Amino acid sequence: MAIQSHLAELEKRHQALEQEISEALNHPSSDGLKIAELKRRKLHVKDEIARLKQETSVH
Repeated sequence: MAIQSHLAELEKRHQALEQEISEALNHPSSDGLKIAELKRRKLHVKDEIARLKQETSVH
């Protein structure tokens, strides 16, 4: 059950990063480095979600 709650938290974090990226892209004075960092963090979270889903489907 702990894995499921962790997975849900990661999915919330992924969605929050998606929203933050969208807002930054729509802002006229957005910082390219900040957007790149947000995208990197989002990809890391996505990879973690995929890893956890893989682990739960194997077990």
